Amino acid sequence: MSAPTDQGGLRARKKQRTRSALIDAGLDLFLSQGYDETTIDEIATAVEISPRTFFRYFDGKEDVALAKGTEFDELVCRELAARPADEPPLVALRQAVLDAVRESASREGVPRFLRIQHLISNTPALLAGNLRRAALNEELLTTEIARRQGVDPVRDLRPRVLVGIVYAALRIGLQTTCADGSRELARLLELVEQTIDLATAGVPARWGADPRTW
Repeated sequence: MSAPTDQGGLRARKKQRTRSALIDAGLDLFLSQGYDETTIDEIATAVEISPRTFFRYFDGKEDVALAKGTEFDELVCRELAARPADEPPLVALRQAVLDAVRESASREGVPRFLRIQHLISNTPALLAGNLRRAALNEELLTTEIARRQGVDPVRDLRPRVLVGIVYAALRIGLQTTCADGSRELARLLELVEQTIDLATAGVPARWGADPRTW
Protein backbone atom coordinates (compact mmCIF):
# COMPACT_ATOMS: atom_id res chain seq x y z
CA MET A 1 0.00 0.00 0.00
CA SER A 2 2.94 2.34 0.54
CA ALA A 3 4.43 1.94 -2.95
CA PRO A 4 2.29 4.62 -4.69
CA THR A 5 3.09 7.10 -1.94
CA ASP A 6 6.80 6.29 -2.14
CA GLN A 7 6.75 6.70 -5.92
CA GLY A 8 4.92 10.01 -5.62
CA GLY A 9 7.46 11.24 -3.09
CA LEU A 10 10.32 10.12 -5.35
CA ARG A 11 8.84 11.96 -8.31
CA ALA A 12 8.38 15.11 -6.22
CA ARG A 13 11.99 14.98 -5.00
CA LYS A 14 13.28 14.40 -8.53
CA LYS A 15 11.23 17.33 -9.81
CA GLN A 16 12.55 19.55 -7.02
CA ARG A 17 16.14 18.52 -7.79
CA THR A 18 15.66 19.35 -11.47
CA ARG A 19 14.11 22.71 -10.59
CA SER A 20 16.99 23.54 -8.26
CA ALA A 21 19.51 22.47 -10.89
CA LEU A 22 17.86 24.76 -13.46
CA ILE A 23 18.03 27.69 -11.04
CA ASP A 24 21.69 27.08 -10.24
CA ALA A 25 22.63 26.55 -13.88
CA GLY A 26 20.72 29.62 -14.99
CA LEU A 27 22.31 31.82 -12.34
CA ASP A 28 25.77 30.50 -13.19
CA LEU A 29 25.20 31.47 -16.82
CA PHE A 30 23.65 34.84 -15.99
CA LEU A 31 26.56 35.73 -13.72
CA SER A 32 29.25 34.55 -16.12
CA GLN A 33 27.97 35.81 -19.47
CA GLY A 34 25.06 38.16 -18.69
CA TYR A 35 21.31 37.78 -18.42
CA ASP A 36 20.44 39.09 -21.88
CA GLU A 37 23.11 36.94 -23.51
CA THR A 38 21.87 33.71 -21.92
CA THR A 39 19.25 31.60 -23.69
CA ILE A 40 16.78 29.07 -22.39
CA ASP A 41 18.40 26.47 -24.63
CA GLU A 42 21.71 27.02 -22.83
CA ILE A 43 20.11 26.65 -19.40
CA ALA A 44 18.33 23.46 -20.45
CA THR A 45 21.48 22.02 -22.01
CA ALA A 46 23.44 22.66 -18.82
CA VAL A 47 20.98 20.43 -16.94
CA GLU A 48 20.73 17.92 -19.79
CA ILE A 49 17.05 18.41 -20.46
CA SER A 50 15.19 19.68 -23.50
CA PRO A 51 13.92 23.26 -23.82
CA ARG A 52 10.44 21.78 -23.89
CA THR A 53 11.04 20.16 -20.49
CA PHE A 54 12.36 23.49 -19.18
CA PHE A 55 8.89 24.99 -19.63
CA ARG A 56 7.42 22.39 -17.31
CA TYR A 57 9.31 24.15 -14.54
CA PHE A 58 9.45 27.80 -15.54
CA ASP A 59 7.59 30.17 -17.86
CA GLY A 60 10.85 31.81 -18.91
CA LYS A 61 14.36 32.74 -17.87
CA GLU A 62 13.12 35.70 -15.80
CA ASP A 63 11.48 33.23 -13.42
CA VAL A 64 14.81 31.43 -13.08
CA ALA A 65 16.67 34.66 -12.33
CA LEU A 66 14.13 35.72 -9.69
CA ALA A 67 13.65 32.29 -8.11
CA LYS A 68 16.10 32.94 -5.27
CA GLY A 69 14.24 36.15 -4.47
CA THR A 70 10.99 34.22 -4.31
CA GLU A 71 12.61 31.71 -1.96
CA PHE A 72 13.84 34.58 0.21
CA ASP A 73 10.35 36.10 0.35
CA GLU A 74 8.84 32.79 1.39
CA LEU A 75 11.50 32.43 4.07
CA VAL A 76 10.74 35.87 5.53
CA CYS A 77 7.04 35.00 5.67
CA ARG A 78 7.76 31.73 7.45
CA GLU A 79 10.15 33.42 9.89
CA LEU A 80 7.58 36.11 10.69
CA ALA A 81 4.80 33.58 11.23
CA ALA A 82 7.05 31.68 13.63
CA ARG A 83 7.83 34.71 15.83
CA PRO A 84 6.19 34.80 19.29
CA ALA A 85 2.60 36.05 19.08
CA ASP A 86 3.13 38.75 21.72
CA GLU A 87 6.28 40.14 20.12
CA PRO A 88 5.97 43.78 18.96
CA PRO A 89 5.51 44.09 15.18
CA LEU A 90 8.76 45.95 14.50
CA VAL A 91 10.79 43.50 16.58
CA ALA A 92 9.18 40.51 14.89
CA LEU A 93 9.56 41.79 11.33
CA ARG A 94 13.10 43.06 11.88
CA GLN A 95 14.24 39.73 13.27
CA ALA A 96 12.42 37.75 10.57
CA VAL A 97 14.22 39.72 7.86
CA LEU A 98 17.63 39.43 9.54
CA ASP A 99 17.18 35.69 10.07
CA ALA A 100 16.17 35.24 6.43
CA VAL A 101 19.19 37.22 5.21
CA ARG A 102 21.48 35.15 7.45
CA GLU A 103 20.06 31.83 6.24
CA SER A 104 19.94 32.78 2.55
CA ALA A 105 23.42 34.28 2.47
CA SER A 106 24.87 31.35 4.43
CA ARG A 107 23.27 28.86 2.08
CA GLU A 108 24.38 30.63 -1.11
CA GLY A 109 27.65 32.00 0.18
CA VAL A 110 27.85 35.76 0.67
CA PRO A 111 29.73 36.57 -2.57
CA ARG A 112 27.21 34.69 -4.73
CA PHE A 113 24.28 36.02 -2.72
CA LEU A 114 25.45 39.58 -3.37
CA ARG A 115 26.23 38.94 -7.02
CA ILE A 116 22.66 37.77 -7.54
CA GLN A 117 21.38 40.95 -5.84
CA HIS A 118 23.65 43.04 -8.07
CA LEU A 119 22.54 41.18 -11.20
CA ILE A 120 18.87 41.86 -10.52
CA SER A 121 19.38 45.50 -9.50
CA ASN A 122 21.43 46.26 -12.61
CA THR A 123 19.44 44.37 -15.24
CA PRO A 124 16.47 46.41 -16.48
CA ALA A 125 14.72 43.31 -17.76
CA LEU A 126 14.74 41.86 -14.24
CA LEU A 127 14.17 44.97 -12.16
CA ALA A 128 10.48 45.37 -13.01
CA GLY A 129 9.75 41.72 -12.34
CA ASN A 130 11.62 41.89 -9.07
CA LEU A 131 9.60 44.91 -7.96
CA ARG A 132 6.35 43.09 -8.80
CA ARG A 133 7.49 40.08 -6.81
CA ALA A 134 8.50 42.24 -3.84
CA ALA A 135 5.17 44.08 -3.91
CA LEU A 136 3.24 40.81 -3.70
CA ASN A 137 5.35 39.66 -0.78
CA GLU A 138 4.91 42.97 1.03
CA GLU A 139 1.15 42.43 0.79
CA LEU A 140 1.52 39.05 2.48
CA LEU A 141 3.69 40.52 5.22
CA THR A 142 1.26 43.39 5.70
CA THR A 143 -1.59 40.93 6.15
CA GLU A 144 0.42 38.94 8.69
CA ILE A 145 1.43 42.02 10.71
CA ALA A 146 -2.19 43.20 10.73
CA ARG A 147 -3.33 39.76 11.89
CA ARG A 148 -0.79 39.74 14.68
CA GLN A 149 -1.91 43.21 15.79
CA GLY A 150 -5.61 42.48 15.39
CA VAL A 151 -6.19 45.39 13.02
CA ASP A 152 -7.76 45.84 9.59
CA PRO A 153 -4.96 46.67 7.09
CA VAL A 154 -7.43 48.61 4.96
CA ARG A 155 -8.39 50.97 7.78
CA ASP A 156 -5.10 50.89 9.66
CA LEU A 157 -2.12 51.81 7.46
CA ARG A 158 0.54 51.08 10.05
CA PRO A 159 1.20 47.44 9.02
CA ARG A 160 1.67 48.49 5.38
CA VAL A 161 3.88 51.45 6.29
CA LEU A 162 6.02 49.32 8.60
CA VAL A 163 6.58 46.65 5.97
CA GLY A 164 7.37 49.29 3.35
CA ILE A 165 9.92 50.99 5.59
CA VAL A 166 11.68 47.76 6.55
CA TYR A 167 11.83 46.47 2.98
CA ALA A 168 13.11 49.79 1.65
CA ALA A 169 15.82 49.64 4.31
CA LEU A 170 16.60 46.04 3.36
CA ARG A 171 17.13 47.05 -0.27
CA ILE A 172 19.43 49.89 0.77
CA GLY A 173 21.35 47.57 3.08
CA LEU A 174 21.87 45.02 0.31
CA GLN A 175 22.90 47.69 -2.20
CA THR A 176 25.36 49.12 0.31
CA THR A 177 26.83 45.69 0.95
CA CYS A 178 27.23 45.07 -2.79
CA ALA A 179 29.38 48.22 -2.95
CA ASP A 180 31.29 47.32 0.21
CA GLY A 181 34.64 45.60 -0.10
CA SER A 182 33.83 43.00 2.53
CA ARG A 183 32.15 39.75 1.62
CA GLU A 184 31.73 38.59 5.19
CA LEU A 185 28.37 37.49 6.57
CA ALA A 186 28.84 39.56 9.71
CA ARG A 187 29.35 42.71 7.65
CA LEU A 188 26.29 41.98 5.51
CA LEU A 189 24.11 41.55 8.58
CA GLU A 190 25.62 44.64 10.21
CA LEU A 191 24.76 46.87 7.25
CA VAL A 192 21.23 45.48 6.81
CA GLU A 193 20.58 45.81 10.53
CA GLN A 194 21.94 49.36 10.54
CA THR A 195 19.73 50.49 7.67
CA ILE A 196 16.63 48.94 9.22
CA ASP A 197 17.36 50.57 12.57
CA LEU A 198 17.95 53.96 10.95
CA ALA A 199 14.76 53.72 8.89
CA THR A 200 12.61 52.66 11.84
CA ALA A 201 14.16 54.91 14.49
CA GLY A 202 10.85 56.72 15.01
CA VAL A 203 8.69 53.60 15.17
CA PRO A 204 7.93 52.47 18.75
CA ALA A 205 7.95 48.82 19.73
CA ARG A 206 4.34 48.98 20.92
CA TRP A 207 1.63 50.75 18.95
CA GLY A 208 -1.10 52.90 20.41
CA ALA A 209 -4.83 52.47 19.81
CA ASP A 210 -5.11 55.39 17.35
CA PRO A 211 -4.32 54.18 13.78
CA ARG A 212 -3.35 57.74 12.80
CA THR A 213 -0.20 57.62 14.91
CA TRP A 214 2.26 55.03 16.15
